[in-house]
Amino acid sequence: MNTSEKILVIGATGNIGGHLVSLLAEAAVPVRAMTRDPRRAELPGGVEVVRGDLTEPETLEAALKGVGAVFLLWPSFSAAGAEAVVEVIARHARRVVYVSALSVRDGVEAVQNGVWGEVEELLRRSGTEWTFLRAGGFATNTLAWAGEIRNGGVVRAPYAGAARSLVHEADIADVAFLALTQEGHGGRSYVLTGPEVITQADQLRVIGEVIGRPLRFEEQPRQEAREQMIAAWGDPAMVDASLDYWASIVTDPEPVSTAVEEVTGRPARTFREWARDHAADFR
Repeated sequence: MNTSEKILVIGATGNIGGHLVSLLAEAAVPVRAMTRDPRRAELPGGVEVVRGDLTEPETLEAALKGVGAVFLLWPSFSAAGAEAVVEVIARHARRVVYVSALSVRDGVEAVQNGVWGEVEELLRRSGTEWTFLRAGGFATNTLAWAGEIRNGGVVRAPYAGAARSLVHEADIADVAFLALTQEGHGGRSYVLTGPEVITQADQLRVIGEVIGRPLRFEEQPRQEAREQMIAAWGDPAMVDASLDYWASIVTDPEPVSTAVEEVTGRPARTFREWARDHAADFR
């Protein structure tokens, strides 16, 4: 790709988008950061910031003007509205890098792959060049424990033995940067995970070691967790699917991929590295 072409980062203030904007700015690649509230955006100096909202596709026209490539992370558990968004993007950009999910499988109906598979299918049909980053669990989701860690050091959650290959958000951003700025990534689906499998209980242990405090994981009964999650998420089907999945990976751990190293030339960051990067969030 001609790196003089402007790249639009959708979700520029998020965990992945923030890293990606910084990488592009440091490399002097023209970047436009899209956010729903530019006034609250904390981004590197000199970065163009525009308002845009994926729930209002008409706001994307101005954000996409003069853009050659787009970084897309769909923000909802539903694909409602995605078709209109993809249509707008495809009218302007010739390349899209989309953060999908580890659970997506090729060769099955898109609807069987959930929202991530549905958006993938829309991009395939759009005529624009695509790259899919099928990311595993985000290590940043562990930040949900921060309050309990700061206030007593006991984390109550279901399935202490759920074994995950959590990926550092910076690794996803690194791969996205290369897919957006180099040739050879079009039509590729990269499965992105961390370099190891680590149980939820061991995630907490590592965080404790990093911040220098003893922490304790307390197994939470499934029904209790379910009630709390429904109150927070509002979608019983999604809650049940998530709990079923965590139960399954107690005995059948998530896979470990080498795609981060294959694309970037260096190993994926470990969970301990992630915990060090976020130590201040837990203190």
